Amino acid sequence: MAGTDKGDNEVDSKASKPPSSACGDEIQQSDLTNGSSPADSITNDSAKSGVKGSSTNESVTASCSNLEGAACTSKTQSCDDDDSASYRPRSPDHSPNTEDVDFKVIFSKSKYDITFPLDDTVSQLKEHLEVITGVPRTTQKLMIRGLAKDSSTLREAGVTKGCKVMLVGSKLNDILSVSTPSKEELEDKSSPSAKEPLSKQKMHQKVLEKGVPDDVMPGILNTKEALPPYPLSGMLNKYGGKVRLTFKLELDQVWIGTKEQTQKLSMNSIKSVVSEPIEGHEEYHILGIQLGPTEASRYWVYWVPVQYIDAIKETIMGSWIM
Repeated sequence: MAGTDKGDNEVDSKASKPPSSACGDEIQQSDLTNGSSPADSITNDSAKSGVKGSSTNESVTASCSNLEGAACTSKTQSCDDDDSASYRPRSPDHSPNTEDVDFKVIFSKSKYDITFPLDDTVSQLKEHLEVITGVPRTTQKLMIRGLAKDSSTLREAGVTKGCKVMLVGSKLNDILSVSTPSKEELEDKSSPSAKEPLSKQKMHQKVLEKGVPDDVMPGILNTKEALPPYPLSGMLNKYGGKVRLTFKLELDQVWIGTKEQTQKLSMNSIKSVVSEPIEGHEEYHILGIQLGPTEASRYWVYWVPVQYIDAIKETIMGSWIM
């Protein structure tokens, strides 16, 4: 009888003890090495202790209830807080073998360490960066090897470990602060002269009569190209002087350079960008960069190669208004 009582006491003592971990850390480490799941381990422990009629769920519930509430809560939080805020949460569609890549995103004067699935798209990355930076994804421009397309994966766009991705864009408050068109501007747009082709207007004809500049970059019809890594040069301004356009994406600026000076413009300050093909030379455009509230503030550039027109507009104004 003494032996029987001793055995019963040991059984009761084992049944009253909680598992060694409420979050499952120790269970996972010990059981995975034995090739068994945590549920199998708990069930086997219950069978060994002589407790009959108790399920795995009941064992876990009873074990957790025996721990102090604060300690259990604290342990659970420590299991959930392993990931950095820059990590993208895994979706159910991602397999355990999804390959991630570590890189930096530079926006204004800030740098962000990002870890992201290499085969996710640029569009998905923009959604992630909207949460981190506050820049709406529709205004974001990501420069990796030139302007990255939304449909491209990070792998296709050329993202590699440790590389730097440039984010160009405006926060919502900056967008809303842009002034609405004035009454004078609206009247200018509805005037007959605004409907007349640019190349037919006298102010533009004076420049166009000089002919195609000898050193202008070649224009290519029916082609769209990303902006080159060097300035667009050989073009003319309204005075007939040489002008070049340099896009400083890391500063969110476009520089308009002439022989006399270089004007550095914030892309956020530019109200609009317009262009029209030059009649008889459709491989080139007249480009107007509006710096103020009215059309009178447009800076005109002549003989802009047509293949770069869409890239210029998208880089300055963003695809969200195209």
